[in-house]
Amino acid sequence: MRRIYVDFLGMRKWFLSVSGVLLVLSIAALAVNGLTFGIEFQGGTAITLTNVEGATIDDVRAAFENAGVEGANIQSTENGFFVRTTESDPSVANRAYLSVVDELGLPQNAGEVTTIGPGWGKNITNRSLMALALSLLAILIYTALRFEYKMSVTAVIALVHDIVIVLGVYAVLGREVTPNTIAALLTIMGYSLYDTIVVFHRIRENSKRVVKQTFMQMANDSINQVIVRSINTSITSLIPPVVMLFFGGATLKDFAFALVVGLISGAYSSVGVASPIYAIWKEREPKFKALKKKYAQQAKAS
Repeated sequence: MRRIYVDFLGMRKWFLSVSGVLLVLSIAALAVNGLTFGIEFQGGTAITLTNVEGATIDDVRAAFENAGVEGANIQSTENGFFVRTTESDPSVANRAYLSVVDELGLPQNAGEVTTIGPGWGKNITNRSLMALALSLLAILIYTALRFEYKMSVTAVIALVHDIVIVLGVYAVLGREVTPNTIAALLTIMGYSLYDTIVVFHRIRENSKRVVKQTFMQMANDSINQVIVRSINTSITSLIPPVVMLFFGGATLKDFAFALVVGLISGAYSSVGVASPIYAIWKEREPKFKALKKKYAQQAKAS
């Protein structure tokens, strides 16, 4: 059976153009809509009401307004309602909750109240940003030592590409960014790096004996040699989060959504972003520049 050969790097302009458009749209969405942060980052109160039979969102909103809570964010769930307010005083939040369940005719144990102070939220935000920054730095150092700095820089570019697109999707859909989202982003970075390293490792091995073709052609051969492995890894990695997205609870769905978007972006960026940028960069080196000039002329002549 003949192996299918795809000229991935021959389509590098298309890949990079698509990525550029997605990045511009993501940045625009982040600038216009911004991110909706959960109470874990902002501080406030989250109230879960369960088994609220016959009540509507308008009924719940009216009950909170009567309890002195203005501007409550109310969402319907499978078992009731999820309400978020900016109140960070536990005693005030609990009094409002008791007033609401009393007005709706619910028992006092019909819900759960979680209050997070702004100081704790700020601490979580700082730690999350530090975790992302340290992860990128560690990846930069590891790939520079394990391979070379050009691979290191392009791998980080691909990771930033994936993170920005995931956050852009969150901004477009208005989904809340929670600690689960940060955990998913860190997981995505690990997967995306692994997929990129698989390609880079094959390119590095093949570059040691490239003599009768350009670096770009050799890099494209390398991608084709590992693409089946990358596809299989991507599919098997996607199955668990897709299942969680459709059948998991609210917490699992939040984690799974970011994973699904990030894994798809990560699989794409390894071939469509990291590899083209690296190959273009390497072809500027004297050795590979000479090969490009030589074999490009031969290709035109033939």
